[in-house]
Amino acid sequence: MTDDTHTIRSGRLTATIKAQGAELCSLKHDAGLEFIWQTGPAWPRHAPLLFPIVGRLANDELRHRGKTYRLTQHGFARDNRFVWAERGESRCALMLGESEATRALYPFTFRVTATYTLDDAGLDLALTIANTGGETLPASLGGHPAFNWPLQPELPKESYALTFANAESFPVRRLDGGLLRAATEQSPVRGTVLPLSESLFTDDAIIFDRINSSSVRYAAGHSAPTGPWLKMSWRGFRELGIWSKPSGAPFLCIEPWRGYASPAGFDGEFSDKPGLMHIAPGAEEQLSYRIEVGSS
Repeated sequence: MTDDTHTIRSGRLTATIKAQGAELCSLKHDAGLEFIWQTGPAWPRHAPLLFPIVGRLANDELRHRGKTYRLTQHGFARDNRFVWAERGESRCALMLGESEATRALYPFTFRVTATYTLDDAGLDLALTIANTGGETLPASLGGHPAFNWPLQPELPKESYALTFANAESFPVRRLDGGLLRAATEQSPVRGTVLPLSESLFTDDAIIFDRINSSSVRYAAGHSAPTGPWLKMSWRGFRELGIWSKPSGAPFLCIEPWRGYASPAGFDGEFSDKPGLMHIAPGAEEQLSYRIEVGSS
């Protein structure tokens, strides 16, 4: 245990969390299987937290009460060091509050708390956004965990699929220059199953802004799953992003979101941006996701 990282344990599972960004950087079975992408030239992150925005603003500009602030893609939480609030055997908590540096980017007061709890079956991440100021807090929050794809190196990536809890027939959204396209696209999900391939991500992330499920399973051989698998479930999140790079990057991101990039053409006040939470003074918003892991 160091000031930079903390490892929690339960049964046959271990998870390691960094103070920088309160980022999960390992979820491992004691047999040696690592589920989290261990970074590389393709992408330098593991599982960043996205706050106070998810995605991009037009021109990376936030407008509030006549002033313009520069706030880049996915916000600043992932690049800030959180403070340890709790460090136990199977649980830890970290906090981030506003500072002079954050107010230069985002003129609001807040406190974000990330609590990781590990049990014998998986990992829970509970996220709380508190409005510690005197005006309504407009914000988005998202998870961005990257999992090894494939989970078994000897299997082709195309043998993997996502299986949703419910059918996902609503059209999906895509990005243009980081902004949400106005036009929708037919869902690539066949009933409940999304067969995975690198070509899915030629147009960047697949965005489910009308997600019908609150969980999804990631495994090889969806009709007769074999080998390692994981299941992600979420509460409080209203959208879901699925992302990888179409250039052969060996990871898959399954991203519960509360919010999304600015729609193309939107360039108004930040508080009017679609998809935001609006948290009253003294109130808080709670969201969570869980990663269960196993082997068939």
